[in-house]
Amino acid sequence: MIYLNDHLDTLDLEAALPLLSDQRREQALKYKHDQGRRTCVAAYLLLCEGLKREYGITEPPVFGYSEHGKPYIIGQEHIHFNMSHCREAAICAIAPYPIGIDIESIRSYNESLIDYTMNEQEVRSIKEAKHPELAFTRLWTRKEAILKMSGVGIGHDLKNALNGTERFITEEHNDLGYVYSVIGSNDEFLSMPVIKL
Repeated sequence: MIYLNDHLDTLDLEAALPLLSDQRREQALKYKHDQGRRTCVAAYLLLCEGLKREYGITEPPVFGYSEHGKPYIIGQEHIHFNMSHCREAAICAIAPYPIGIDIESIRSYNESLIDYTMNEQEVRSIKEAKHPELAFTRLWTRKEAILKMSGVGIGHDLKNALNGTERFITEEHNDLGYVYSVIGSNDEFLSMPVIKL
């Protein structure tokens, strides 16, 4: 399932911090500003809620990390998950198969970023789009979601991350200022419900 929180301003950070594992609390507190802390905490709490609903797990998960930094839940390696957050929202996907998710704020971009991350066809489609910043954000979330699912991360070849045959769930929320994309290793993810918390 997909869990989404797009009202982060209502999150009581002080009340939420004790609900985290020591590991996640330490990570959240490394952020200099409350906004970064709040989004980090919110994504983890979505994972906790999903684990409780789907698997009956009530203990805060502790992460191990793969060679390229992809997190997994120690002792629950059969559960696949992916989390992401931006200024406006936090999101988490949980599945019994590899899954990737990314959420990004809709924002302007500069030419050097587009040239570094997009191939020629994608650059053309962005520049020809009615809303180029939305087209860029849509493609970026898809690239990051697929790289996160594979476990190689965004340090991999961003220009060639997509081959055009992938199937995504992509939701654009212009009014709220964000876009998210989800991809799974099989098509079951296409019917995943979204639970807003």
